[in-house]
Amino acid sequence: MEEGGQRDRRRAAPATVGAEGRQIFVELGEQNFDAICLSTYRTACKLRFIQKRCNLHLIDIYNVIEAVRDAGLNAVELNAGISVTRVENLVSSLFNQLSKRLPTTYTINARECTVLLVEFLLAAIDSEPDSQLTVLFVKAILATLCGGKLVDKLRYVFSQVSDSNGVLVQSKFDGFLREALKLPTAVHEGPSFGYSNTLARSCFPQQKRVMLNMFLDIVANPPQCLVWLPLMHRLANVEHVYHPVSCSYCRCNSMTGFRYRCLRCRGYQLCQNCFWHGNASGSHNNQHQMKEHSSWKSPATKLGRALGRTLGCVSSREPPHPIYPEEPERTLNLANIVSVDSASRQDEEHKLIARYTSRLAESDGTGVICFSFPREILAEIKRLRVEHDAACQSSPEKGSTNPTLLAELRQLRQRKDELEQRMSSLQESRRELMVQLEGLMKLLKAQAAGSSHASPSRPSPSTARSAGAVSPQAHVYPPQDSLAGVGGDVQEAFAQGSRRNLRNDLLVAADSITNTVSSLVKELHSGTLMSSRSVPLS
Repeated sequence: MEEGGQRDRRRAAPATVGAEGRQIFVELGEQNFDAICLSTYRTACKLRFIQKRCNLHLIDIYNVIEAVRDAGLNAVELNAGISVTRVENLVSSLFNQLSKRLPTTYTINARECTVLLVEFLLAAIDSEPDSQLTVLFVKAILATLCGGKLVDKLRYVFSQVSDSNGVLVQSKFDGFLREALKLPTAVHEGPSFGYSNTLARSCFPQQKRVMLNMFLDIVANPPQCLVWLPLMHRLANVEHVYHPVSCSYCRCNSMTGFRYRCLRCRGYQLCQNCFWHGNASGSHNNQHQMKEHSSWKSPATKLGRALGRTLGCVSSREPPHPIYPEEPERTLNLANIVSVDSASRQDEEHKLIARYTSRLAESDGTGVICFSFPREILAEIKRLRVEHDAACQSSPEKGSTNPTLLAELRQLRQRKDELEQRMSSLQESRRELMVQLEGLMKLLKAQAAGSSHASPSRPSPSTARSAGAVSPQAHVYPPQDSLAGVGGDVQEAFAQGSRRNLRNDLLVAADSITNTVSSLVKELHSGTLMSSRSVPLS
């Protein structure tokens, strides 16, 4: 009944919804997002504007889950219809709870946000013919447009489109794509990201059983129909990222947001506005491959990270998302809990407790969970505690009276402490070495810059040959007096001039440190293993 009449009820929505709700599309048109050349960035920018205009970026997926549960939609079939009034109540509860969580210095208009979002949802339904307002549509749109981490949102989506064994159901995933892709269609990007019947299969073409972690790979490698979803989250993350470099086209002194660097033209960088609109200058053109940067790293930071990767202190690559258990969490079985009929819900609290107590006392061997009275529980706890203390006093720990084992245990613990102190000192020495190496690299750069300014205009043939044989980073060596106060190994690395290879010396020093730490860890491990074998556990 509700599904059949939802179209008429949507048309009978309050007039204020239609009057105020159209404002969001007017404001969207004023942003001139259609001038962006790339459809993926154009779609992500439009949906990010909708998200911020409705203040959905302040609501995370857990707030959506709580509101859906409070509205009673978690137990409703995904394809079931839902009325506009029920959607309005759900959205209104979202923003009312948000206004209570926000600090007093930051306020929102909960009614205006409700009107804007509900009207946008109805416009998304009307963007495709024969569409219906269903529970799956409301969950998919709210989960896509709300704030929070993309991994958490995809985990919630997977819980809605998978079976009890944690395996993706293709029909449910196809339904989710049908509803989620109404978002690009609502902002007039349907030709680029519209729905088709083959999309669900094309997302995971080689996999028959899609589990949770495989589904979460969308974060790093999204299918073509959903490339705008991770981009929308990256847009949110870089809105306040500052790059202290100038754009090669518009000549602005700094950039905010994304930064794009050409991989063919040396030193050619564009701000996100110029790149999105296809601007190019000089020998650069739009066919060149560009690399997107979402953060700014100084040359010193890059050098430090390179040294850290060389010494094995920093991992080269992090996984795109955490690894979660494949088996879904089992829900609690509440079948044995005594339920109270609807009439008893109207009783007062003390009457309700008395009714529970009488039913639990009457049940005996019927499979119903029974609880003892508080005094009996306390007496049982006291009795068990007395028995435990008596057992501990009557049976002393095994091996505790053996002086030989105790003496060996003390020696092993002392040896372990000595090894831990030695490891900490070696780690401190390695940190100091990394600081010295970073300082030496800065000194090399400074010497290289000074020698380039002081050298004559026509270099000698021997100088040219030596410069061509050595890398640009290591072809200039500082004088010996500039190495005062530096360790002997480093002085020796620079002492031979062009006959020594600085990079090889640094790698040898790094290998020596790594081997020392590895031997120390093995020694510590063997000492711990010996202690565990020598002293029996009680």
